[in-house]
Amino acid sequence: MRKIDYNREDAIFYAKKWAFLRNPIYYNFDKLGGDCTNFVSQCVFSGSKIMNFDKDLGWYYNSLNSRAPAWTGVKFFYDFLTENKSFGPFGEQVNKSEIVLGDVIFLLNTQMNFYHTLFVNRVTNDQIFCSAHTFDAFDRPLQSYLYFEAKFIHIIGVNA
Repeated sequence: MRKIDYNREDAIFYAKKWAFLRNPIYYNFDKLGGDCTNFVSQCVFSGSKIMNFDKDLGWYYNSLNSRAPAWTGVKFFYDFLTENKSFGPFGEQVNKSEIVLGDVIFLLNTQMNFYHTLFVNRVTNDQIFCSAHTFDAFDRPLQSYLYFEAKFIHIIGVNA
């Protein structure tokens, strides 16, 4: 297995194109708990081009009934990105100040439950701007979200 670069520009282009639309290749999970992680997975896949088809620990999407829990589940996706040693994208938790374009943010509530996934599409000196589904957004300031804690995941690269 070799490490390849994560194409942040492709991921951001995808986010901009599909932030307010639904790509017909993928099921729309808005009525099944929300589409946020599905959308961010699509963005990350656009930048990584590699899925992980491990039945139990993978990150993949074939159809509504053939997908990994990590493709659509907030905590599962967090675990995949931070623990993946096999094929596909991998990352690490970082401080807010270390986040860059194309990274992922997970929001937690007061019970410390993961409940929302955001894709980072722009960063300035004092602000992070995100794209999301469920409550569709592109270039929405992170500070406009209500949350108890955030986990900032920097995507390091892709195992191919």
